[in-house]
Amino acid sequence: MRVKNILITQPKPETDKSPYFDLAKKFNVKIDFCPFIKVEPIAAKDFRQEKINIYDYTSVIFTSRNAIDQFFRMCGEMRMSPPESMKYFCLSDSIAYYLQKYVVFRKRKIFFGRQTIEDLIEIMNRHNGEKFLVPSADIQKQRINEVLEENNIKFKRAVMYKTVCSELGTINIYNYDILVFFSPLDVKSLIRNFPKFKQNNTRIAAFGPTVSKAVSGARLRLDILAPMPGAPSMPMVLAQYLKKVNK
Repeated sequence: MRVKNILITQPKPETDKSPYFDLAKKFNVKIDFCPFIKVEPIAAKDFRQEKINIYDYTSVIFTSRNAIDQFFRMCGEMRMSPPESMKYFCLSDSIAYYLQKYVVFRKRKIFFGRQTIEDLIEIMNRHNGEKFLVPSADIQKQRINEVLEENNIKFKRAVMYKTVCSELGTINIYNYDILVFFSPLDVKSLIRNFPKFKQNNTRIAAFGPTVSKAVSGARLRLDILAPMPGAPSMPMVLAQYLKKVNK
């Protein structure tokens, strides 16, 4: 069945240089963006109960832009300034470049992988003796902790914000042929906001096994799974799908 409208459950890209815009133009489909989850900061007084002293750590691992914003927000609220010697390790180049909002970009202190924590481990192993702080949400991919532990990385997870379901009352969910999910909480948000949702001909795309499992757990049909061999990103997987159905 031909696809006309796609809903991406993430914020709209800040620039026009996004593969989603290329996708929309190439296959003549309308793509809307609406985050199904939002971030709520944890207050400094609550964070202090974790008894984490930022000055005890020599490096920070950032897994998202939200993690960057919340780390520096927390530093400001606690009247702490990361030392000049602090090193920053980011999952991807886009996260690393976003870091320029807060620190001067220098190769000697900012490092990034291709997209996964496994990529980043290769770089981290070259920096012996570092103690890593991992700013995170209350819900974090378990795989990150597992990989760090497997590689004997000295780290501490610091919960600095919460992810909660957005209010989606203004959306007509049935306007979309494909719903694209990136987090198990996206699926939870769908069910919470639309408790009477019937999938019918709506197709669901999920990124990663944990999101796929959440879709199945909600008794929904998974139609599109990313990543795939030769298509490591959601836009690439969607392009393969649209090439078949929008002939």
